[in-house]
Amino acid sequence: MNIEEFRTYCLSFPGSTEKMPFEKFFHGKHSFLAFYVNNKMFCYFDIDKFDQCTIKCTQEDIEKLTEVYESVSHPYNCNPKYWISIKFNDDMPDDKIKHFVWQSYEIVLKH
Repeated sequence: MNIEEFRTYCLSFPGSTEKMPFEKFFHGKHSFLAFYVNNKMFCYFDIDKFDQCTIKCTQEDIEKLTEVYESVSHPYNCNPKYWISIKFNDDMPDDKIKHFVWQSYEIVLKH
């Protein structure tokens, strides 16, 4: 999966928007692109690296996914009870990653 394909996928969700909200915190050293629905974030990644994304997830899925996939880990600077990071081009297929990004969108949309 490449960055433009992934960005297009995230923006295809109804009401989805994108922002770069973290630039002031990292003094422009990192460029994180975040996707929102109802002004709440459901996914973000570093456009300079594009090696992983961070998404919201159910607690049950977090436990299962971290056991099954090497590519799933606890995210940096997010609550590991509600968020996961998934490495791209690793042991989780792209269609599964997209499934969990969609699920993240739905979790945020409902709250």
